[in-house]
Amino acid sequence: MPSSSVELVKQANSEHHVRENSEYARLVISSEPSSAEADILQPQAEAVTKSFLWWIKVLLWCIVIIIFLLIFLKWGVPFLFEKVLFPLMQWEATAFGRPVLALVLVASLALFPVFLIPSGPSMWLAGMIFGYGIGFVIIMVGTTIGMILPYLIGLLFRDRIHQWLKKWPQKAEMIRLAGEGSWFQQFKVVALFRVSPFPYTIFNYAIVVTSMKFWPYICGSIAGMVPEAFIYIYSGRLIRTLADAKYGNLHLTTVEIIYNIISFIIAVITTIAFTVYAKRALDEIKKAETNGEDASLSDHGSLEMEKLPLERPKQLCVSSFSS
Repeated sequence: MPSSSVELVKQANSEHHVRENSEYARLVISSEPSSAEADILQPQAEAVTKSFLWWIKVLLWCIVIIIFLLIFLKWGVPFLFEKVLFPLMQWEATAFGRPVLALVLVASLALFPVFLIPSGPSMWLAGMIFGYGIGFVIIMVGTTIGMILPYLIGLLFRDRIHQWLKKWPQKAEMIRLAGEGSWFQQFKVVALFRVSPFPYTIFNYAIVVTSMKFWPYICGSIAGMVPEAFIYIYSGRLIRTLADAKYGNLHLTTVEIIYNIISFIIAVITTIAFTVYAKRALDEIKKAETNGEDASLSDHGSLEMEKLPLERPKQLCVSSFSS
């Protein structure tokens, strides 16, 4: 009997211990996430953290940009009007005749892209001095020459440009898109490149390493430059109007002020819309081509560079005009 009572006591203790362990497992251990749940929750937490940090950065950049714009409007704009724009308008009115100024602007628009110099200031001057009609002709003539010269020069250094592009394989892949497809496809992609944020001064040289022909290149370039030309002319005319209102005898009415504000907003929205559309269109073309390709590249250092054709002989630099 004593032994049986001892066994009953041990059995009761063991059952109590088991219940405690089960309660602990149910209340404590079950409340802890499993490894699979942790693997799922951790990326989500990281994504939330990255998104939060991204918005913080955006907010800080917006604050910095707003402060910079306020400082520029307070001190930068008056300085530009007094020291640059107004003296420039006086100089162009007295120093040279309009035909000479037109030739100077055409020459600058033609030569600046050869040396990778932005030609935006010359376009502004063309708009300020000559307006929409003659200014547009000056811009288109100058920029057309400025797109032909780098193309011809690039043909002479095609191999070197090809080696140089290997340092930026992603940019090279985008440039290669311009040389793919039919005549209209090449024309379309070049026009999109002109409107997109891609630096077209580099594009003028880099395009020679693709299968791009001369006529779709030049026609697409001219078509893509038309919106930019009008935007530069408009902004140049607006700058001149503000300068005349501040330092000249021009007095803007309320209707003219409202018109200038609305037209400026429309110009900004149009510029952004053109840029976004061109970027999305190029991305869609790139994705469509990537989905259609079966071969994968293992060497990331030479991404898509094998597809840049080098088989076209250099003597085609003359015959390309007749193709």
